[in-house]
Amino acid sequence: MHPQIKTITSKKLIGQNLDMSIANNKTFELWREFMPRRKEIINSVSSDLVSIQVYDSGFDFNKFDPNAQFQKWAAMEVHNFDSVPEEMETYTLPGGLYATFSYTGLSSDTTIFETIYGTWIPNSEYELDHRPHFEILGEKYKNNDPSSEEEIWIPIKLENK
Repeated sequence: MHPQIKTITSKKLIGQNLDMSIANNKTFELWREFMPRRKEIINSVSSDLVSIQVYDSGFDFNKFDPNAQFQKWAAMEVHNFDSVPEEMETYTLPGGLYATFSYTGLSSDTTIFETIYGTWIPNSEYELDHRPHFEILGEKYKNNDPSSEEEIWIPIKLENK
């Protein structure tokens, strides 16, 4: 597993969000609500969809808790916040250093994340940074299809030694 290490600037996003946990996963509900309305976002940068997970400062990736709450977004990157559709919200994704992983497979298969958090990060010169995690779902993304492709972005910083 060889991610690309990238530094990005902040990104403006418009979308919808729900609070959830792994045990009470509302991802399907979130995207079911967002997808028919995505064309209302008139100033998008591209047709790519962005799935964002925002974890509070107490979220512990080292101790799996299926009931730990986080906020999940279904969104699109936009040029500005001049036109926000009704019942949608704005979010500014902070810039910084990210490890990006190209993934092909079912979105329900969590082994890629187990490998990232359990193997790649502990064996790298990086540690998790407290910023949102996100996936870019581009034109090759196909929900529930084993040939689906997406980019996984994990916030990192150099390990304090």
